[in-house]
Parts: sequence; structure tokens; C-alpha cells
Amino acid sequence: MTAVLDVLNEGYADDRVASTVVLIRDGDAVIVVDPGMVAHRGLILDPLGALGVTPDQVTDVVFSHHHPDHTLNAALFPEARFHDHWAIYQGDVWTEREADGFELSGSVSLRATPGHSAEDITTLVRTDSGLVACTHLWWSADGPDIDPLASDQQLLEESRAGLLALAPALVVPGHGAPFVPA
Repeated sequence: MTAVLDVLNEGYADDRVASTVVLIRDGDAVIVVDPGMVAHRGLILDPLGALGVTPDQVTDVVFSHHHPDHTLNAALFPEARFHDHWAIYQGDVWTEREADGFELSGSVSLRATPGHSAEDITTLVRTDSGLVACTHLWWSADGPDIDPLASDQQLLEESRAGLLALAPALVVPGHGAPFVPA
């Protein structure tokens, strides 16, 4: 069994900023990654609806890190569990766990990939087209090679190398269109 991944909003970072928002469906799991800043909420909700998914059907939301441009619209998903680098949150329950290796479903897992922030995680998705990595190790296909907001550039480069060693078929960056890693 493999997951289906759709980009709901293709992000950008220039004069304005929006996160790349992703929907992943894998069996009973309906996962949204990085529901952060967008020009208006319809840019998340309209494509979600076009795919036949309502906000209350979303089972899980993943934050690649805790910057508002990746978390701002999380409340759109009232029934979801929320995942970050060290816990799962739902309602008033905070369940501590390390993200690295945690499986959200049979085809979706989390990997610690610090560098942009010390708490960054990547969502790994096994699809029919191969492994897809939803990550903020890159802002877009164009980089930047040196992350101007990185908490630790050397650690970011080590995380990039570790992720590329998994041979992802596609990278979905934090603020851009999916790309095939070189």
C-alpha cells in the first residue's frame, strides 16, 4: 500500500511568504503538512474540497517546524492530531514522543532533519512514484544553498545529505514547487 500526495498550495518566499501545504492520504490517514501562511484560507480549503476532503476528516497535521508561516492555519482541522518534533497534541492531551521514525500510517513517517531550526522534521511519504520528502531543508528548488534563517548551517547540510541518501524521487520544499533532487 502506498500513499497519495497532493500539493494544496505551492508556497513562496520573497516580498510575501506562504508555505507549501500538502495533503497525504494513506488508508484511513488523512494528513496535512504545514498548514501555514497563505494569501487566504481558500487556498487550502478549496483544493482540499475539490479532492473530496472536508477539514474535519483530516486525522493528522504535521508541522515541519514551529515558525508561524508553517503553522498559522492549523485550527482549520478541528479533529486532527498535531505532530511536531517531540509530541502529539489533540484536544487537551500532550503526548511526548520523538518524531524520528514515528509512523503516522503504513506509508508515512517522520524524520528528524534539524538545521533550519533545531526542531525541524521531514515527512517521508512512500507513493507509487517513489519516496517523497516534505521538508524545509530547502526553501525551493533554487535553494538557497545557505539558509539565511538557519539555526545551524552545518547541521542543515548534514540533514540534507542524510535525506538525499534515502534517494527521494521528489522533494516538496517549504516554500516552492516539488522538485526532483539533483
